[in-house]
Amino acid sequence: MSRFKTGAMSYGSISQEAHETLAIAMNRIGGKSNTGEGGEDPERYVWTNEQGDSKNSAIKQVASGRFGVNSLYLSKAKELQIKMAQGAKPGEGGQLPGKKVYPWIAKVRNSTPGVGLISPPPHHDIYSIEDLAELIHDLKNANREARISVKLVSEVGVGTIAAGVAKAHADVVLISGFDGGTGASPQTSIKHAGLPWELGLAETHQTLVLNNLRSRIVIETDGQMKTGRDVAIAALLGAEEFGFSTAPLVTLGCIMMRVCHLNTCPVGVATQDPELRKQFKGDPAYAANFMKFIAQETREIMAELGFRSLNEMVGRTDILAAKTAIDHWKAKGIDLSTLLHQPEVGPEVGRYCTEAQNHGLENSLDMTRLLALCQPAIKKGAPVSATLPIRNIHRVVGTIVGNEITKNHEQGLPEDTIRLHFQGTAGQSFGAFIPPGMTLELEGDANDYIGKGLSGGKIILYPAKVSTFAAAENIIAGNVALYGATQGEAYISGRAGERFCVRNSGAIAVVEGVGDHGCEYMTGGKVVILGATGRNFAAGMSGGVAYVLDTAGDFATRCNTEMAGLERVETAEESAELQAIVQRHADYTGSQQAKALLADWDSALPQFVKVMPRDYKRVLQHIQKALADGLSNDEAMSAAFEENARDISRISGG
Repeated sequence: MSRFKTGAMSYGSISQEAHETLAIAMNRIGGKSNTGEGGEDPERYVWTNEQGDSKNSAIKQVASGRFGVNSLYLSKAKELQIKMAQGAKPGEGGQLPGKKVYPWIAKVRNSTPGVGLISPPPHHDIYSIEDLAELIHDLKNANREARISVKLVSEVGVGTIAAGVAKAHADVVLISGFDGGTGASPQTSIKHAGLPWELGLAETHQTLVLNNLRSRIVIETDGQMKTGRDVAIAALLGAEEFGFSTAPLVTLGCIMMRVCHLNTCPVGVATQDPELRKQFKGDPAYAANFMKFIAQETREIMAELGFRSLNEMVGRTDILAAKTAIDHWKAKGIDLSTLLHQPEVGPEVGRYCTEAQNHGLENSLDMTRLLALCQPAIKKGAPVSATLPIRNIHRVVGTIVGNEITKNHEQGLPEDTIRLHFQGTAGQSFGAFIPPGMTLELEGDANDYIGKGLSGGKIILYPAKVSTFAAAENIIAGNVALYGATQGEAYISGRAGERFCVRNSGAIAVVEGVGDHGCEYMTGGKVVILGATGRNFAAGMSGGVAYVLDTAGDFATRCNTEMAGLERVETAEESAELQAIVQRHADYTGSQQAKALLADWDSALPQFVKVMPRDYKRVLQHIQKALADGLSNDEAMSAAFEENARDISRISGG
């Protein structure tokens, strides 16, 4: 049963009750359930009942939106899945309308109730197979016990991509067919995009065998698998693990109304409406029994074919026979020989996964130096500080230590418990996913992805003290800094590259200039930019606030105002908060730019442009009014969501 999984279904696409019921069912039978891209409620990590059930999903998905992806989320996984695309809508990304972002969804996704959320089509830290290899390495550092999976879709050429995934040291590759997905996917995509899983699976298996890569990676497939016969055919075509989504949901009550996108599911499966969710009648036993029947049918087929194990079946396409009596005129002349082809290779070439990937963690700076150095903090919460040299070959510095802290102290440690001062040039993903209590100070410069997924820690970056160049005029941090940050602080004395703070949902960041596409898809937090920006700033930004120092007066021409408006800092409280952030930046980094602004703050303040998303601003006003009326924080969130829903109805004429 460990080979059986549920497909990715997130909070937002199905109800909490359905999501948790599937997790319990799969944990009971030793399978794995998948969170989908919507994050997971931390309460599920510790929940058990009198039967010893667990709601924790074994597979945690990391998608382009990075919703809820932080150190704790990653540390609670048995498998981390990078979702490159979705079988039902390849290459499209996704969007959760504001009316479906209920308070409990917003809490898990680190966003604001009632404000729509966008999952971009691409991962902004992946533009090549080398970038994918880096994310695989990042996630392996964030949880050394978890397998790393990459989800691809069944398309022409997927075998070549899968070969790259294997070379990038993924442990599992998933080939997802077009026929899966909920009714929330666009009908045009469901009907006209993607291919059956059989085609992509066969191509992937054959390509990996031909390149002697098959023994290094597990192949999984999904996309409307419903029977033991489907499992047997998938194994014979090359798969070792199998995903089910629609069928288990049907066992829990889904009646295939195909209204998932409307939030009106009458049986409480694919809705967030509290009243409709009361109609959910599913039980973990239903899904568990269904999976047992699948396993039983698979065993019967195996016995009929003479196989003792699934591994013996993998890739045995000689057992499959193409249907000869095809009499439908559309099917005549179809040649399935390429689908059933077996590559001619020697006996030394493996046909299923027999060896573990070498992730090279033992050579990391964390393993060779930092873990031993930080043991007092990890075990006892005692303060630790040190000064260390760093080189650009040192990647993902601090992440393994951060994972150990999270495993021992789920809420992190007090501020600055661990304070490490590095001198030199940091490699990629410096400080990725570090939790509260860790402060990484870098005197030098950093490559791409600094602070990726920042989870409560603090990063301080400034030029070497012997440097003679003006920090504010030079790039000191690479591209895609603080991508998917959920909490914490970052202070960078110098400029950063492109895509700064994309999908930031809670961190405070200060930098002295950025390249193109800054603050894309941001949903929370505060970003202060003490310098020029590139073009397309704030595209898709639905939450959070950015303050941009616009000394040239031309920022409006480079800002994308489709979802955000441009304002000035008007209240004394907001001015004081912004000044305090700039002051911390000066204190931590010694920034000359910050010091000059603070020396004449009254003159500097009017030069700041405030970038404020319009929907976010409206919901914040509702929240503030509810709090002023004496409601608790949770009550205020619910009241604001309901009031915002009425606003949307009035605007749309509903």
